[in-house]
Amino acid sequence: MAEHNDTATEQATEKKISDAHKKGQFAQAPEIQVVFGLIASYFVILFTLGSQANYVTEFTVGLFGNLEKYTVISDALPHWIALGFLMLFGLLLPIIGANTVACALAGGLQSRFKATPEVVGIKFEKLNPVTGFKRVFSKQGVVKMLIDLGKVLIVAGLIYSGVQEILSDPIFFTPVPLFRLGEFIHSSSLMLFFRLALAMGGLALIHYLFQLKKTEKDLMMTKQEIKDENRQAMGDPNIRMAQRAMARRLLQKQMLADVPQADVIVTNPTHYAVALKYERGVDLAPVILAKGHNIFAQRIKSIGAKFQVPTVENKPVARSLYKFGQVGKPIPAQLYQAIAEILGYVYRTHRYYFYELKSRRLKS
Repeated sequence: MAEHNDTATEQATEKKISDAHKKGQFAQAPEIQVVFGLIASYFVILFTLGSQANYVTEFTVGLFGNLEKYTVISDALPHWIALGFLMLFGLLLPIIGANTVACALAGGLQSRFKATPEVVGIKFEKLNPVTGFKRVFSKQGVVKMLIDLGKVLIVAGLIYSGVQEILSDPIFFTPVPLFRLGEFIHSSSLMLFFRLALAMGGLALIHYLFQLKKTEKDLMMTKQEIKDENRQAMGDPNIRMAQRAMARRLLQKQMLADVPQADVIVTNPTHYAVALKYERGVDLAPVILAKGHNIFAQRIKSIGAKFQVPTVENKPVARSLYKFGQVGKPIPAQLYQAIAEILGYVYRTHRYYFYELKSRRLKS
């Protein structure tokens, strides 16, 4: 890999980037999902925890203020445990839902919402302890370890400073109204989530930029790789040549088969031959049935002679038809006048041929 990176001086092509993306090889930082989850939790707490804290307060006051009404027996214990779990689940459900959506959104943004099918599945090479050992002590493994250590230190530091600040609240030293308990839980939670989100956001940004740079470097290509990719995309040159040769042979075969339907063959007379067809009421302009140069021109004239197709020698018109005309398409507009004169001439001098040609076309 080191050798490859030394010789890879070209930016990755779109195909290389797309193939790498399918394998999950793109810039991504797990901390981004953590940050999105923290932000989602922060806003859920901001808008819902106040009412939830009040509900917990009222429930607690109602419970402990009326203890004399409840009989403490072992049979009632499952009921109270279930009630406690239901209350806890109700309090956590908005946060769990918001975190699920936020993490999915964070993952989608990093993958640009594109599928990575090759990531799914078991990779047995990752179960190899030797490979795992090398991966842990590689440069990337060391960077990951430092980032994880940084996360632990940041979280520990923030929790410590937050707990110190929370413990300094008057609620722990002086009597306060009971409703102050809900406000205290609300404000303390918001403070901790905000600080964590801010710190983790900075760490996520640094990690993502590092991964972006690393991925870009890993995907760089050598000039030979780009040439090979272009060759593969365009196909093997020998195959392309064979395909073109086959297409040319098929076209020539079709052209020779159409020569008997021609009204006239315009020749050079030795180098070029172009067969034209014009049916009134069918063609808007004379159509080129076949055209050829040198040997193929001789074959066109040979078949034309066999079927008694009129041949007219006109060097400039033959050259222009061969150069600018396309087989199966009408002749170029600038040649209308010249071709009209040629067709007028053969119509006057080869009336019997056109009587046979009409019958031939009906049979075909």
